[in-house]
Amino acid sequence: MRYLILIYVDPATYASVSEAEQQAEMAEYYALGPTFRERGWDVSGEALQPVDTATTVRQRDGKFLVTDGPFAETKEHLGGFYLVDCANLDEALEFARSVPDVRRGSIEVRPVLEFS
Repeated sequence: MRYLILIYVDPATYASVSEAEQQAEMAEYYALGPTFRERGWDVSGEALQPVDTATTVRQRDGKFLVTDGPFAETKEHLGGFYLVDCANLDEALEFARSVPDVRRGSIEVRPVLEFS
């Protein structure tokens, strides 16, 4: 079953993180894919540009409205995601617990709706 692992973090929490700590955390991220592929899980993912680069598109009353920034005004922003194909929710939660930003943000795990 496929699950989307969404990584939400308040960018302000990085202000107190040293360069060495950031590099160590990135090494943890780089290790995730190979580690879980060894378990037979199909994993792909991407990091996203900062939230100030986002553009939101809405349609209301037949008109399109394009605004700068994310849809929601929140402290935590979507910073990246993984798409993992594993056996069940327990395995997807195991993956989520391994995401380094779980220590400063939140990780949302959502099953992918499969269309046949």
